[in-house]
Amino acid sequence: MAEAAGSGSGDLIEVFKALGNPARLQIMRWLKDPDAHFCEYEPIADRQTVGVCVTHIQAKSGLAQSTVSSYMSTLERAGLVHPTRVGKWTHYRRDEERLAQVARAIDTTI
Repeated sequence: MAEAAGSGSGDLIEVFKALGNPARLQIMRWLKDPDAHFCEYEPIADRQTVGVCVTHIQAKSGLAQSTVSSYMSTLERAGLVHPTRVGKWTHYRRDEERLAQVARAIDTTI
């Protein structure tokens, strides 16, 4: 059985673990259209290029900053988001290519 590059069984398990948390799944949904979901926050940098600031994710979610940072690290380890530093702020954006790989892997392995 062929597997998509970077989407072996172990990788898929990490993705499922990361997305198995309702708050992390919601964050991923928000990041799909950051301009729509974070329009009430003044962007520090271009959301389409670098993503959304952790501070804004924290404010929207109502979670503690440490919790959001932990959640974003989990999503990053699973390869679902990319971090970018802008000054003292870390921004995150979805890795759409990785998400497409995961979708293909699910389609071929499940």
